[in-house]
Amino acid sequence: MKLIDTLRFGGQDVLPLVEGGKGVSVSTGTSAGHWAAAGGIGTISAVNADSYDEQGRPVPQIYHGRTRRERQRELIRYAIDGGIAQAKIAREISGGKGRLHANILWEMGGAEEIIEGILEGAPGIINGLTCGAGMPYRLSDIAIKHGIPYYPIVSSGRAFNALWRRAYSKAPELLGGVVYEDPWRAGGHNGLSNTENPLQPEDPFPRVLELRRVLRQYGLDETPIIMAGGVWALEEWQDWIGNPDLGPIAFQFGTRPLLTKESPIPEAWKRRLLTLKKGDVYLNRFSPTGFYSSAVNNSFMHDLRGRSERQVAYSPEVTAELDASYGVGARKREVFVSSTDRQHIAGWEAAGFTEALRTPDDTLVFVTPDSAREILADQTNCMGCLSACKFSNWMQREPYTNGQKADPRSFCIQKTLQTIAHAPNDEHADDVVDHNLMFGGTNAWRFGTDPFYANGFVPTVGQLVERILTGR
Repeated sequence: MKLIDTLRFGGQDVLPLVEGGKGVSVSTGTSAGHWAAAGGIGTISAVNADSYDEQGRPVPQIYHGRTRRERQRELIRYAIDGGIAQAKIAREISGGKGRLHANILWEMGGAEEIIEGILEGAPGIINGLTCGAGMPYRLSDIAIKHGIPYYPIVSSGRAFNALWRRAYSKAPELLGGVVYEDPWRAGGHNGLSNTENPLQPEDPFPRVLELRRVLRQYGLDETPIIMAGGVWALEEWQDWIGNPDLGPIAFQFGTRPLLTKESPIPEAWKRRLLTLKKGDVYLNRFSPTGFYSSAVNNSFMHDLRGRSERQVAYSPEVTAELDASYGVGARKREVFVSSTDRQHIAGWEAAGFTEALRTPDDTLVFVTPDSAREILADQTNCMGCLSACKFSNWMQREPYTNGQKADPRSFCIQKTLQTIAHAPNDEHADDVVDHNLMFGGTNAWRFGTDPFYANGFVPTVGQLVERILTGR
């Protein structure tokens, strides 16, 4: 079996093993620092990371602003303070070994301001910027300003080609590598295009080969490609290691670092990972970003799926197809649905789903009164964590709305990710984990079958990296 050797990143030889960035208090300075100390590349998430008070306790991210714009200013301040805190923790733990990268999402609210604030507040600590979730054209501008390598995340050669032609050709010397994030296998938000079938995964090898062809077209023969999504054991990637057609290859692990002693996720989340079965993680399109995302199929996902299933088309006026009267809301404002759907509505209401919420697509979704109150409160409390959000109709630029109805089929992603990341380790923890968004790669079910985790064994980050290096 071929084993991997070190690879040069930013003038430094390190193990070509990268910790995948996972936002909102999951890829922390602790996990990143230990990964770098083991000789690889640790990744700090710059997505609303935790900061701490003088006693070392996490600072609650509570919002006082009256408007979404005011609350977004608070969110940006929290994110900068948290990113700086996590970067300093990572450097202290790593002791200068390995490399430390910061991961940002281009579509998060205030992305540029946040990463620039972190780089200015933690000078000399962060060795590279990774960025995806959109088309981050200005990533190279930030890299030039701060003299730091950048690592765009793409899901196709075509996407990189567009980035290169528009912006990256201005800073080829700072392009440290390109992350290929497999849109079917990676956890979290994925870059599936409209021409790709979410139910038909494609072999990543020809897609990465095409990415290398594009890179070579621009003289980037030695620029590393980082394979992300679906990487579990290196023995399954023997055709990639040392392959001259692919050129320099590194491997990113996003899901496996969740289950380590240094991982900050709650113990209930770790226990859940050990019980997953094949198929328990799936792609869905409920995210307020509009992207597909990969998450555990728990009660939270069941609720979202139920909302969309309890859905009917409506019209404010009678049409040939929509001719059955129905009253919406406390004032019972009349709309018209089909006769068949009117019967469905009666069944849903009998089951307790009595509240009809309008969607931007001229449909009604039916939820319980408690769920309706929570949805409306979450939409009202929006803090602008995304540059655009279909759940709350937020838009970062004026007039600060996308002009559409807020979509009740989605959810407040900031709220649920903060809740699950900070779930208390008490008798309610399992319920908290089950009723919130639990991102994960499609290989997460392998925790329960890999002998490395037999009898509930949870390794340290160092032990995990040692295991990965065996290839098994």
